[in-house]
Amino acid sequence: MRPALRPSTLLLCALALVASAAIAAAAAKPRTMQEVLDASQPSDWRALDPAHTLYMDLPGGRVVIELAPAFAPLHAANIETLARARYWDGLAILRVQDNFVAQWGDPEADQPGKRRPLGEAKATLPPEFVRPAAGLPFTRLPDGDVYAPEVGFSDGFPVARDPRRGEAWLAHCYGMVGAGRDNAVDSGPGTELYAVIGQAPRQLDRNIALVGRVVQGMELLAALPRGSGPLGFYEQPQQRVPILRVRLAADLPPAERTNLEVLRTDTPTFAALVESRRNRRDDWYKVPAAHIDLCNVPLPVRAAPKR
Repeated sequence: MRPALRPSTLLLCALALVASAAIAAAAAKPRTMQEVLDASQPSDWRALDPAHTLYMDLPGGRVVIELAPAFAPLHAANIETLARARYWDGLAILRVQDNFVAQWGDPEADQPGKRRPLGEAKATLPPEFVRPAAGLPFTRLPDGDVYAPEVGFSDGFPVARDPRRGEAWLAHCYGMVGAGRDNAVDSGPGTELYAVIGQAPRQLDRNIALVGRVVQGMELLAALPRGSGPLGFYEQPQQRVPILRVRLAADLPPAERTNLEVLRTDTPTFAALVESRRNRRDDWYKVPAAHIDLCNVPLPVRAAPKR
């Protein structure tokens, strides 16, 4: 016959069970996105490459664009050539269409005698609407997509993929930057660029070259007055927002750069971030969605820590 436990021993056992249960519950509770980011390590982040980072300085501040040479190498190279030639300096944002895009370029591009010269940049480029999926780093989302068999992320960019066709392409999510074109598929060399400022127009995927994404300064584009003309074009020259200058980060001295880091999309930390948004269990949420759309996954950006 076992000896009876003393009351004090019973109390200690009960407290231990309660503590164990509390620890287990805390461990099982899903983390919020902020908790995931707070626990991230330096290796979860990567610095922007100055050779492929574009600064567009507007009267209201700086728009930082990360180019995507892995998807549109010819367009990225042409855009970098145009930036080095100061092509956009003094041009303007020409069009802001509500729930669609903000677009910038040369307001006299349709007038052959007045259009700004391109210098060494090319006037036409082959279409770079898709690329081979082989060899492309790809972090697949667990949920389906209306526009593609698979969606996910590659080096920080939202990507769609069709394994049967062996193709991958960038997706028109909020903040993505594309090269405007006419009907001809080679007519968008990057002289006119646009940023998506509304609901993701995914019907444009594979019909136009996406060349990068805005990583900082989206509010400077998305909050602009909408144009009253067709397709959101400004009808009066004074309505246009002037572009002070466009530069590659690599061409500026360190003191003039905006040093940013973006969260890598190929790490367990990013997987935890995705799950925190798919099944939100903040106190406000009562019914977790259990799904997430490609364009609703946040892509965090932060100032690079001083080392």
